[in-house]
Amino acid sequence: MATSRFLYLPGDRLSTAELSAARLDGDVVEVGDGYMPADAVETAALRAGSLAGILTDLFAATHLSAAWIHGAIAEPPARHYVQRAVARRVSAVHDRRVVVRDTALARSDLDRVGGVWVTTPERTLADLCRMDDDPHRRAAGELSRLRPGLAARTHAHLSGRGRVPHKRRALRLLEDLAV
Repeated sequence: MATSRFLYLPGDRLSTAELSAARLDGDVVEVGDGYMPADAVETAALRAGSLAGILTDLFAATHLSAAWIHGAIAEPPARHYVQRAVARRVSAVHDRRVVVRDTALARSDLDRVGGVWVTTPERTLADLCRMDDDPHRRAAGELSRLRPGLAARTHAHLSGRGRVPHKRRALRLLEDLAV
């Protein structure tokens, strides 16, 4: 079920065919896996809610998917990054649209946005900085630009954590972003 009256998910209130026709007529535009009125403002809640079918209550959007929801990148990634938001193990997910990380996220690293779980801006920035490619670095730069002080807070938080894969790389990039 859609979390906003401005979000249309295929099969919820309208069929895929009806939504496609409305898109061709210019009445709705695509947002993630859903549609929204063409004259509505695209918000983090609408972007997040559009992923409700992928995330359910079991997974959270992370990395580039979370960066898209937080507004750091303009288009959703071709494959969404998700991670377990529940403590219990989840059966395998077979969906080409997602990259699943099976480690459970701490509740403190999660926010509820648009009815689904998304990593907090701090956790999202830390995850982006730990990756070693241009799309993640660009998203990290834009997220830190959109939220002044986020890079310094994330650096302080990550410094205080124990062993984290690629922590040194992330701390170096966070130092550069905090300047």
